[in-house]
Amino acid sequence: MNPVRKKRLLIILATLAGVGIAVALALSALQQNINLFYTPTQIASGEAPQDTRIRAGGLVEVGSVKRSSDSLETDFVVTDGAANVTIRYSGILPDLFREGQGIVAMGRVNADGVLIADQVLAKHDENYMPPEVMQALEQSAMKQKHDAATQGGAQ
Repeated sequence: MNPVRKKRLLIILATLAGVGIAVALALSALQQNINLFYTPTQIASGEAPQDTRIRAGGLVEVGSVKRSSDSLETDFVVTDGAANVTIRYSGILPDLFREGQGIVAMGRVNADGVLIADQVLAKHDENYMPPEVMQALEQSAMKQKHDAATQGGAQ
C-alpha cells in the first residue's frame, strides 16, 4: 500500500475511533442523568427499577400523611386510582403540598417498594397538575374524582 494512503487511512480510523468514544461517553452520561416517570401502578407491579433514580407521581391519599415528631421525615401514600405507593421524604415539604393534590416525587425505590424521595414537587396553583400525573389519572379514570373533589372544595 502506498505510504500516503496508509497515513490517510490511519487518520480516518483514528478520527472514527475518537468520534465513537465521544458518542459512547455522551450516551453514558445521558443515561445516568435521565429520570423516567413511573405511576404508582407501575411501581407496585415491579416495573420500576430498584436503586435507580426515577420520578413518580399521583394524588396524595387523604389521611395518609404521617410526620415524624422528632425529625423532618414524612411518609405519605400516593395513588393513581389503581394502586398505591408509599413515599418517604426527609426534608421540608413544599408549601403547596397537601392531601388530595397531585405531586411528583424524585427518588429511588427500595426493596420494600417504598420510594425514598430526595425531592418532592407540588403543583403551583389549584388548576395545574403535572402532565405525567394527569395522564396517569386519566388512564385510571380517577381524574373525574379529583376534578369533582376540587370543584366541591373550591366552592
